[in-house]
Amino acid sequence: MQKNDTKPYSLWDIPLALVLLTRLPVPRLPEPVFARQAQAAWAFPVVGLVVGGVACLVGWLAMVINLPLFVAATLLVATLIMMTGAMHEDGLADTFDGFWGGFTPERRLEIMKDSHIGTYGVLALMISQVLRVSAVAALLATGSIWAILAACVFSRALMPVLMASLPRARKSGLSHSVGTPGTISVGVSVGMAILIAVFLCGSPAVGAIIFATLIIVVLAAVARKKIGGQTGDILGASQQLAEIAFLLALSAQI
Repeated sequence: MQKNDTKPYSLWDIPLALVLLTRLPVPRLPEPVFARQAQAAWAFPVVGLVVGGVACLVGWLAMVINLPLFVAATLLVATLIMMTGAMHEDGLADTFDGFWGGFTPERRLEIMKDSHIGTYGVLALMISQVLRVSAVAALLATGSIWAILAACVFSRALMPVLMASLPRARKSGLSHSVGTPGTISVGVSVGMAILIAVFLCGSPAVGAIIFATLIIVVLAAVARKKIGGQTGDILGASQQLAEIAFLLALSAQI
């Protein structure tokens, strides 16, 4: 592979996406592969398939041994958190702390970079995870475990959309180092995720896709107003909000 490889997609993009979005043990990749971080965004939904598949297996096994549904749902969500190193949850907390803890874009970005968590972040995590586990439990109760996998996939497909549509709010950090994905990468990511979601959930996926997308449109608008663009924290928050919105929409339909 050439160091400045600009092909729209490559099989190397899948393990690279796993490195970017999870804490799973991936074999050491050749150094030139990391020059494809932006192009690898098309593979983000594949990461959703991997982590979602493992988490759904854990949830299913918990039900097989007759653990209560809420316990099975909690173990499923905990598995997702462990596999991603809670990076998306951390992004959600930092986003809420920054957006509502500061009065200028500079101060908000400073707060978001701070490793400490504030009141807004704590409340965001508490409320979001209660909604997340409750929605997962509701879907498990109806035997709709595939819907949970679809949520894991689609929520990661919208991250490249934000990366491409919003400017980077700071000149350093994860989002800046990764870069901006091209139109093909974004299109493949979204198109693949929609197909997988519809295949797994059928027609109820349409409403869930629309609802999750609307939530991310609102997040994008607020991010542009509050800090002038996106950061790694915003991308993490988008995954969490989209997943929860997708789960809630499906649990209301199935």
